[in-house]
Amino acid sequence: MTTFAIDADNIITAYLAGEVIPEDHARFSTEKELARLAANWPAERLVEIWNGFAGVPPFGDLKPVKKFTDRRTAVARIWKAVQALTLTATPQAAKGAPKKAQASEEEASTGGAKPAREGSKKAIVLELLRRPEGATLADIMSATGWQAHSVRGFISGALGKKMGLTVDSFKTPEGARAYRIKPQ
Repeated sequence: MTTFAIDADNIITAYLAGEVIPEDHARFSTEKELARLAANWPAERLVEIWNGFAGVPPFGDLKPVKKFTDRRTAVARIWKAVQALTLTATPQAAKGAPKKAQASEEEASTGGAKPAREGSKKAIVLELLRRPEGATLADIMSATGWQAHSVRGFISGALGKKMGLTVDSFKTPEGARAYRIKPQ
């Protein structure tokens, strides 16, 4: 059975049985479970989720909306669209509903990623990496509470791929691995 998970950025991912789902993602396997989750969501979130699907393969025939007539209609339409995630060829291809078709000005300036919220772990890591001396893996781990593989994945994925930042990796005189953001 396929389980779907939605994160804080409204990205829905399909997981096959046995795959690990991140703890911070809300999960649902049926339309009824999705309806229970959506009961507390603002209507704007439902619109944002739907518009994330609209016009993007394999959802090319879906049109963006400004609002739904009611919550039940929104949930039913989103559930129907989510089913396309399970029809893709491989589990890897099935993962992730596409992000919004158009990025805001702030997102465009950071390569499509949302800017960091003040005080968030993303903002803390960016601040550490912008220092001239950069930050060691241990510095970032202690500041965020993340494990080493999570720090490396964040640097590669969120900073390198999503934000389009170039991150230098180098050895400190003490021999520790350190990272810093290259000035643009």
